Amino acid sequence: MSNHLPINHSDVPIRLFKSNFLEFFTHISPLVVLIIWLPVGLFFLIRGIVTLPAGVSGLFIPFSFLFGLFLWTFSEYTLHRFLFHFEAKGETAQKIFFMFHGIHHAQPQCKTRLVMPPILSIPLAAAFYGLFYLIFKVLLNIPLWVAPTFSGFILGYLAYDMIHYATHHFAMRDGYLKYLKRYHMQHHYKTPTKRFGVTSPIWDSVFQTKPSD
Repeated sequence: MSNHLPINHSDVPIRLFKSNFLEFFTHISPLVVLIIWLPVGLFFLIRGIVTLPAGVSGLFIPFSFLFGLFLWTFSEYTLHRFLFHFEAKGETAQKIFFMFHGIHHAQPQCKTRLVMPPILSIPLAAAFYGLFYLIFKVLLNIPLWVAPTFSGFILGYLAYDMIHYATHHFAMRDGYLKYLKRYHMQHHYKTPTKRFGVTSPIWDSVFQTKPSD
């Protein structure tokens, strides 16, 4: 089962599970993503500010926050290219990766499969938090960087999911948003093995997956 099956334009979502219970978890509204992750992102930013020890300057906070945003753009690209577009060999693996992302390419306008479901996003967020904790606190001994960097990362992810939804369901007729919509639509309908950036083409340029046309 390839990630790049013929596009299904039906308004009826492709069913992934026979079980109604399991099928329920394959559908998600962007409002749910906002409700879950906006408070998380703001919590870690505020935590980074209010837990500053006395006498310690907070000038590093905006830089660590922006660094988190930067790390998200790289993660967005690598996850999209190497995980979601992984060409699995075995039948079981193919089905799993089809559920990850192939379903979105098979039915790109399905409104309830445009943002990452919590059953996937929560474990990924926990893994990245653990990675930041290991790097900044354990290895680099700068624990105050953990919270604001994670905040930037989470809010970068949130921007990605909202922009991704918008590219499929809003006009976006002006400026940079118009460019992003066209860029992402070309990924779907013209070059599914190129143009992996959704919020930015920067890493496509770096890794030469941005076509010249």
